Formats: sequence, structure tokens, C-alpha cells
Amino acid sequence: MLSITLICVGKMKEKFYMEAAAEYVKRLGAYCKLNVVELPEQKLPQDPSRGEIDAALAKEAEAIRGKIPANASVVALCIEGKLHSSEELAEVMARWEQSSAKHLVFLIGGSYGMHPSIKNEAWVKLSMSPMTFPHHLARVMLLEQIYRACKIREGSGYHK
Repeated sequence: MLSITLICVGKMKEKFYMEAAAEYVKRLGAYCKLNVVELPEQKLPQDPSRGEIDAALAKEAEAIRGKIPANASVVALCIEGKLHSSEELAEVMARWEQSSAKHLVFLIGGSYGMHPSIKNEAWVKLSMSPMTFPHHLARVMLLEQIYRACKIREGSGYHK
């Protein structure tokens, strides 16, 4: 069975995001061992400087590193990542499952993204869209796409 971890910076507060995420977590239980890790977003002033943002992202990157399991393949969600179709994501997951990695880890940064160092350490950089989404919505969208990839791999009619 697949072992997947989502490491997300920022805690969900909105009930509608929490309910949507919980639904996909429940559905994914049939396909993988899923672990969702929420890390706190670093506090910043109202109008932070570039230096303050960089320092906060560096601290978040260290917290992320501390939660990545050993022997993991890491996928960083970032705007400069590669766009994949749902079918291509299913193929990436199939390739990973055939590798020696024990875990597939997806990273979702906070409202200021992720530090370049953590993105550069990723096995794959994945972009969901050139558009900007709230990071909590990105979590729901990623969970749905992981579920869709599992359904594609089993050949079900979920993916049309």
C-alpha cells in the first residue's frame, strides 16, 4: 500500500476547507497510508520586508525537513514547478511506487510559499496552475488529485 505524507505549512481554520480535506482523507484510506502534517506558519509583521520573509521561510524549511521521513521522495508544490495532467500524476505515483523509496511526501508552503532550499531538495517540483490559490485550497485540490490518481491507476470511472 502506498505511504503518502502531506506536509503543510499553516493550520486550516475554515470549516469548509476542513470538511473537504477530511472527505478526501477518508476516501484515500482505501488506497494509501496517508499522514497529514500541519506546521505552524511563522508570524510576520503586517508589511514584512523581503529579509523578514526569507528568514521566516528558512525557519519553515527547517521545520519541514524535520518532518520528512527517511528514504522519502519529496514533491514540492510551487508555481515554478512542472504542470502535470491527472494522468501524468498517476504515472509519477506509479514510478515512485516501483522505486526504493518508502514514502512519497508532498510539500505545501504557507502564504509566502517555500524557501528555495527546500524546493531544490525535492525529487519533483509540481505546479497545480500558473494561477495563485490559497494554500488551504491547494491542500484540498492536492488531496483530490491524489485520490484521482489512485482511481486512474485502478481503472475506475471516477476520472472522465
